Amino acid sequence: MGEFAAAVKSVVVEIKPSNSEVVPWEDLLESMEQKSVLYSMKKKKSRHARYFYGIIFMLTNLIAWFVRDYGEKVISQLQCKSWLFLLLVRKLGFSLIFFFMMFLTTCNTSKLYEVRNTWHSGWWASKLAILILSLVVPFFVPSDLVQLYGELARVGAGVFLLLQLVSVIEFITWWNNYWMPDERKKQSCFLGLFMSTLFYITSVCGIVVMYALYASRPSCNLNIFFITWTAILLVVMMVISLHSKVNRGLLSSGIMASYIVFLCWTAIRSEPATAKCSPQKQENANGGWTTVVGFLIAIFAIVMATFSTGIDSQTFQFRKDDVLLEDDIPYKYGFFHLIFSLGAMYFAMLFISWNLDSSTRNLRTTDGALMLAGLVHG
Repeated sequence: MGEFAAAVKSVVVEIKPSNSEVVPWEDLLESMEQKSVLYSMKKKKSRHARYFYGIIFMLTNLIAWFVRDYGEKVISQLQCKSWLFLLLVRKLGFSLIFFFMMFLTTCNTSKLYEVRNTWHSGWWASKLAILILSLVVPFFVPSDLVQLYGELARVGAGVFLLLQLVSVIEFITWWNNYWMPDERKKQSCFLGLFMSTLFYITSVCGIVVMYALYASRPSCNLNIFFITWTAILLVVMMVISLHSKVNRGLLSSGIMASYIVFLCWTAIRSEPATAKCSPQKQENANGGWTTVVGFLIAIFAIVMATFSTGIDSQTFQFRKDDVLLEDDIPYKYGFFHLIFSLGAMYFAMLFISWNLDSSTRNLRTTDGALMLAGLVHG
């Protein structure tokens, strides 16, 4: 019932049938109502803060993308060497450590009345100044420290992909339970059956299209391997789902199948346009805007995935029987900012193609980046 309910209970035990104690009782109820309204406002403010952090995360990554793809022209006019451009991109990725600072300052926050709750949900002018400072200071940091951050970012990006996988599985489980037939609610299985069929048809069509576009030649060994491996995973998941000891239906495996096919498609599509197995080899300049739109959609998707994982801290808890009190924070601030800092590391690796020794000159990430993502998720 909460701490305040316990306080009320103790007061009720001590109440005596006298008129002098009626006023304190009413005052206590009024105080409880005021605190309840105050905590409700703080929770609402805390939930709104999540969207501000998501916007900041997206804007910083868009700035990094702009510097990577258009900053090279400015640097070339300044007659700088190519390694300086790579260093610029690395340091801009290093500046996204802002979210790690927020993790350190909000870790273990549990109550709405704590000062760190106010820091998480407010002080936006101060945090904006810190963010701008974090975009400037890294350019004065020694290159060796930036190189060390790049090595750590590789590990952090891998951890981010693993956490994303857990979050995706949790979401698929919830979606499956929502669409499964329920006798108590008289819910039909038609919708679940329809969606399962739709996801599997989409997955099979995706496999066929990838074979036609990216594996039309026997010499495209790498593309054939990844597409075939994805097809095998689809069959294995379907067989396991239909096994008598599992008997959980095809919806979960169908959604995961579509997800894996999407990862495989983004991976093989990222190969350079000059590659012999790439259909983009013969594209004209009109394909540039489609690449930009696709990259922006990818950024938005990863930002949303980071956002959803950050607020889903209960998925990664071994014990979920804790009852939230009225003055408890609505989500774990430290975990939220930790996911964003790991997501920043993942973006930093994508922007330099997971390669600390060479730069990327176009919008697409290289095979290694998204192939690794596909392997981890698959």
